[in-house]
Amino acid sequence: MSDLIESTAWRALSAHRAAQSGVTLRALFGADPKRFETFSLRSGALFLDYSKHPITRETMALLVALARDRGVERWRDAMFDGERINHTEDRPVLHVALRNRSDRAMPVDGRDVMPAVRSVLSRMRTFSEAVRSGVATGHTGERITDVVNIGIGGSDLGPLMVCEALRHHADPQHLRAHFVSNVDDTHLVETLRGLDAHRTLFIVASKTFTTQETMTNAASARAWLVASLRDERAVAQHFAAVSTNVKATSAFGIAPERVFEFWDWVGGRYSLWSAIGLAIAIALGMDRFEELLAGGHAMDEHFRTAPLDANMPVILALLGIWHINFHDRGSHAVLPYDQYLHRLPAFLQQLDMESNGKRIDRAGREVDYATGPVLWGEPGTNGQHAFFQLLHQGTHVVPADFIVAAEGPHRLGVHHQLLLANCLAQTQALAFGKTTAEALVELRSQGMTDAAAQALAPYKAFPGDRPSSTILLDRLTPHSLGALIALYEHKVFVQGAIWNIDSFDQWGVELGKQLAGRVFEVLEGRAPADALDASTRGLAALIRSRPGH
Repeated sequence: MSDLIESTAWRALSAHRAAQSGVTLRALFGADPKRFETFSLRSGALFLDYSKHPITRETMALLVALARDRGVERWRDAMFDGERINHTEDRPVLHVALRNRSDRAMPVDGRDVMPAVRSVLSRMRTFSEAVRSGVATGHTGERITDVVNIGIGGSDLGPLMVCEALRHHADPQHLRAHFVSNVDDTHLVETLRGLDAHRTLFIVASKTFTTQETMTNAASARAWLVASLRDERAVAQHFAAVSTNVKATSAFGIAPERVFEFWDWVGGRYSLWSAIGLAIAIALGMDRFEELLAGGHAMDEHFRTAPLDANMPVILALLGIWHINFHDRGSHAVLPYDQYLHRLPAFLQQLDMESNGKRIDRAGREVDYATGPVLWGEPGTNGQHAFFQLLHQGTHVVPADFIVAAEGPHRLGVHHQLLLANCLAQTQALAFGKTTAEALVELRSQGMTDAAAQALAPYKAFPGDRPSSTILLDRLTPHSLGALIALYEHKVFVQGAIWNIDSFDQWGVELGKQLAGRVFEVLEGRAPADALDASTRGLAALIRSRPGH
């Protein structure tokens, strides 16, 4: 049995969980009229209400004791100090330096990285402003109107999510952002459809400039551009890159001044704060991008300095530990009540599931406890008419985060008030439900006979005790979005520290890449299929038998 499960703090939580069995949220709220005040917290533009969880003051004290026992504060300080906490790759984890707005040095191997960070930010500003102002034109002198970011994973999900979330700060009449990630040619073909090569800028985002999907898409985009403009020299004015492989970018035809670097201590899923955010800077303006950085930095400072029991990322992380490890709830829903945040769940899927989807701890041992949850979600109110049925009356209890802004960006009738009403009502319904007795009273009040009411009441009853957090933003701005993203980054970090896993490697994605190369050679007829398993061999043969393959 692992040290974690054997620890005094874990055992105390297990005993407390057993003692709390059968306690309902109705009872907890009934016993404490100050419950909302007790279990809520503000950090800058973000307000967290976590009162609708099956917790008491004792629960939170025990969870905080677990965090302290597992060295969360020590791990936090080690990250900010630039120590090599990504131990399987022997790298620091210092994405916080990318958004450092203070004068504080951020060291890696004794050298302050901030001068290099500021240099890249300055180059991003110069280039993005040149594109936005029309100074940087296409090969034929026409103004750039469309920017296509070609990347995958963290080089796509983060910039795409931010550009969608802050679309109301962009000016799509003059500059439109597009994103291509899938190697499925449909993604590139449909993106390029209707674009004018004379007015299109491509950003190829790949640290090594070797990522298979990205480079396949980049090569096809290059061919489209050259075929349209009939001049190889056009590549220099229509492509930029975010990469460290200057030799490869030069061979591709990208001018050195249009290559923006980032560093090994920046993980892909934490990279939107780096030059990977170049598409954000061009689409929204560098001022907006730096406001995003400032919001992330504000949350960093809160996480770095606030005590554990008043620390928003720590509290979110501990609530997750409580549900995953002590209530066996391995699924988590993120439900943004904001259409601009429709890509946030997908972004957080990578952040959480690639970081903490691990079964081997830092000592190389297989864990004997659950780690990261299955994370998923969609915007409200759409989700209410899709999967909320399961959330309310299904057999799985799914903790959920509801995210909503108190003030909407538009002033169209009562839309935002209805959105807010639905968000708050859903958390209320999940927490408190409706008893069978209450359903009977309601049905009888509608004139239904007693027999009919008795028959229908079980279907109309809601069990309640479905936990949720509500994250209330003042408004969705670059600053508040930056804080929100950093909040979830640090939540994931804290959980990884408690589970004693490396949240910053991702070896699980490697095997599929390796096998894809072998299968590709078989499909291309360049290698025999003998080495493939029977199923894959049969499927490959079926595909190769198709006309025209």
